[in-house]
Amino acid sequence: MKNIAVLTSGGDSPGMNACIRAIVRSANKKKIQVHGIQYGYDGLINNDFKILSPYDVGNTIHIGGTILKSARSDEFRTNEGRKKAHKNLRSNNIDGLIVLGGDGSLTGAKIFVEEFNFKVIGIPCTIDNDIYGTDYSIGFSTARETVVNAIDKIRDTASSHERIFIVEVMGRESGFLALESGVASGAELILIPENNNSMDEVIKSIKKINDKKKSVIIVYAEGCKFGTLNELSNKIKNNIQNSNVRVSILGHIQRGGIPSPSDRILASILGYESINKITEGYTNKMVGIINQNTMLLDLEDAISKKKNINLSLNKMSNIISRY
Repeated sequence: MKNIAVLTSGGDSPGMNACIRAIVRSANKKKIQVHGIQYGYDGLINNDFKILSPYDVGNTIHIGGTILKSARSDEFRTNEGRKKAHKNLRSNNIDGLIVLGGDGSLTGAKIFVEEFNFKVIGIPCTIDNDIYGTDYSIGFSTARETVVNAIDKIRDTASSHERIFIVEVMGRESGFLALESGVASGAELILIPENNNSMDEVIKSIKKINDKKKSVIIVYAEGCKFGTLNELSNKIKNNIQNSNVRVSILGHIQRGGIPSPSDRILASILGYESINKITEGYTNKMVGIINQNTMLLDLEDAISKKKNINLSLNKMSNIISRY
């Protein structure tokens, strides 16, 4: 194996650059040249390749985002688009591909392997932390820290004005980010999709909390299905007398920022291991980490199996955060 390509796809997550750095330098140790693909799968289709030396990735471990840029590729969803991508890999003499991204990116990688029998290893990078087969995805730790810092600041205002603040947190259909951020920030109520709450149950809980304290932080995962943010806000106002409700949508600040030490270490480990595994001949796999041990699993399992959330954290939070 002489040439490997790497791309970052989908939503960016802090730590991607640390992972690219580890890939390039680990490959260099094995005398393998790494080609960085710009703009994710679109760059693969458009032949947007550049060679990365160990020095090109210097001073990047602390930088958020991705030096390779990222995009969501509609063309790669088509067979014709993937044929172009495969042709470009072959014309550049690429022997293997490493894909950094979330479930959509890993799904694309799996389809590509199955169509062209090409060597591909996936690395889980998403602040949602919803990828099966790894305790944590690259970017989650930093996003959690960002959310907690934001809630700490919001709490000052909530306390000063005796307000109920509903803070919306990212996570798509999962509540990992909302749950751990909520516990760490001492939120009085954490609402996540996995709990299947009804609106009436939620309002009842908020009433009970508000009877004892006027300053309340509610962490609301964006994937909650019982009602929208505005519906919840209006329902509180209509059902809790004299309630002073504010909504705060944290948005894309959750995806940016300086990677935490945990994300830098995780990214370095997974980048290093991806080179080891692809040079050992593995393909159609994802590298992850469970109980501090690196793991290798099928891409099919990573994208199709549901990762279980620790609901006992929510139960604990309900006991210790409502005084």
